[in-house]
Amino acid sequence: MKSLVIGGCGFIGSHVVDSLLARHHSVRVFSRHPEIFRQPLADVDYRVGDFADSVALASALDGADTVFHLVSTTFPGTANLDPKGDVRDNLINTINLLDLMAAAGVKRIVFMSSGGTVYGAPDQIPVREDHPLRPINSYGIVKVAIEQYLAMYRGLHGISSLVVRASNPYGPRQAHSGVQGVISTFLQRAHDEEEIEIWGDGSVVRDYLYVADLADFCVMAAASEHVGPFNVGSGEGHSLNEILDVIRKVTGFAISPRYKPARPVDVPRSILDISRARAAFGWRPKISLADGVERSWKWLQNDRPRSIAQ
Repeated sequence: MKSLVIGGCGFIGSHVVDSLLARHHSVRVFSRHPEIFRQPLADVDYRVGDFADSVALASALDGADTVFHLVSTTFPGTANLDPKGDVRDNLINTINLLDLMAAAGVKRIVFMSSGGTVYGAPDQIPVREDHPLRPINSYGIVKVAIEQYLAMYRGLHGISSLVVRASNPYGPRQAHSGVQGVISTFLQRAHDEEEIEIWGDGSVVRDYLYVADLADFCVMAAASEHVGPFNVGSGEGHSLNEILDVIRKVTGFAISPRYKPARPVDVPRSILDISRARAAFGWRPKISLADGVERSWKWLQNDRPRSIAQ
């Protein structure tokens, strides 16, 4: 497989690159900037460019047979601040990518969607892929729109698309800005002996997935002929208070969070039904929550260099 990983220097993308290399695939990365936490890999063809640059993107597509679309300029918590920018930077640029793929004859794409925001408040738990799509923020609305355009281009141009509706990935190389990534943010604040803040009483439940398991699914899925949406998560739910308990055990720190008023936008429970992924690929996550948090903590303590990006 000759792969182009758009966003391959990001958190999820860098792990997809690792998984591709482990399976001896040819890898080209298209990204706006180098990786933050490690030097370029010798076996990777890096192309620096903006997702909006059609010329640079067309050049990166040359010779590829599979595209991993892993880039997003927004987060669920920030997309509503600039919906027009969200549509322009993510939806319009993705349509441009699909046009370039059609022109270049590239017929396979794996798109990183969202396993939480596309469903909105779920009618049942766990959430299956056939659940109604009712996004409540711009991030989820744009993800759903991209999924629809992927289906349209599959019919018009024969571009085979698989949609990864991922849960909440965490692990090494995840930024800890506090905008996204509860586990990495909590670990960083514990490491820096800073206060941990929680919206609500800590009972909000989410599905957390170790990033290497997500990356392995993406590569497995790309090499298949399957199309359409697949939920990719742990299939289990953990509350924020349970996450804190795991972090206390892993770090040995006595963490006392500060609880803040609950936010109405936070869905109380979100857990993905991953039976379709199991049936189609025999896939299931390998890394438990406790093991994943411990690996993330070890990386944060010992393996993470200072940011090498300028």
